[in-house]
Amino acid sequence: MSLKKKIAILGSTGSIGTQALEVIAAHPDVFEVEVLTAQRNADLLIEQAHKFKPNAVVIADDSHCEKVKAALLLLDIKVFAGENALASVVQMESIDLVLTALVGYSGLKPTIKAIEAGKNIALANKETLVVAGELITTLAREKGVNIYPVDSEHSAIFQCMVGEFHNPIEKIILTASGGPFRGKKKNELAHVTKAQALKHPNWTMGAKVTIDSATLMNKGLEVIEAKWLFGLKPEQVEVVVHPQSIIHSLVQFEDGSVKAQLGLPDMRLPIQFAMAYPNRVKSDFPRFDFARYPALTFEKPDTETFRNLALAFEAMGRGGNMPCVLNAANEIAVQEFLQDRIGFLQMSDVVEQCLSKINYIASPALEDYVNTDKETRIRAKELIN
Repeated sequence: MSLKKKIAILGSTGSIGTQALEVIAAHPDVFEVEVLTAQRNADLLIEQAHKFKPNAVVIADDSHCEKVKAALLLLDIKVFAGENALASVVQMESIDLVLTALVGYSGLKPTIKAIEAGKNIALANKETLVVAGELITTLAREKGVNIYPVDSEHSAIFQCMVGEFHNPIEKIILTASGGPFRGKKKNELAHVTKAQALKHPNWTMGAKVTIDSATLMNKGLEVIEAKWLFGLKPEQVEVVVHPQSIIHSLVQFEDGSVKAQLGLPDMRLPIQFAMAYPNRVKSDFPRFDFARYPALTFEKPDTETFRNLALAFEAMGRGGNMPCVLNAANEIAVQEFLQDRIGFLQMSDVVEQCLSKINYIASPALEDYVNTDKETRIRAKELIN
């Protein structure tokens, strides 16, 4: 009987998914690929399927289905297509852990279905908890499912808490690099280009997450995610800008002690920790050398220039469907910025206006989240056009 952990990777062709496969390839005695899914990158999905021989693959954009089927015809791999297939495949009995590495709102439905099927989750899709944190965490408790964070900041907090779960947290401090425009003021950001915004100083990520990092929305989404992951009140979550990205986040306990997790910026480490938990698996990742970093610095985030972080705290404080509005408006704003239809600063304008215009629902059900997401996207596009 195999003791390998069988992994389903939702979004295997993206930044997190490809790095997760690097981790799996380095530890074939520990992990096995059970399912791979992609949105539309059929060529890379086919290449991954040939290498890792999963039980099944899903191509969400069904226009690529025949191409994938033909390429995998001689292999014993099931091929499914369409958005609904994503939600079905995660329920396969053979899966031990579902890594949700989809970008944005698209991760919500498959994550819900995986939890309902009793699968533990390695969560790289922060938007799932931003949009429907109460629903997801309640369902996970009911089903006895563990959610292991993959974001480097939340992984850091989780690592600091191992052995401390019985000790109440006073607050957590999420670190932010500050992105490529740290220290700049509004007048300097009025004409920044997409190319400039996509140059992150420390991390290599997908386009959407990189833009979110430049606007500090990524940190705002992480603030909301942290509230749900660790059962915190909004006032227990702080953000500090740490340009070196060596301290990935900190936890302060009731006695005043502060624990931090340090390391070089490398997403493979939190991915591996989440997939292998509760074990640490040996790696050949580059090691942190204190002598090469004689100074680690910290500063307050500038929420007047980077309003998205303040808007995220506002949405978290209001609760209900407001974080769902925040996320949907931001997804549209980023999409439009990446297509050169709006400027860098206008992204915050779109989010702010949507937060003020969409009806507030204090205790949303899943249907309310779906409707809020849809309504916000329509409103955001109207504001832009």
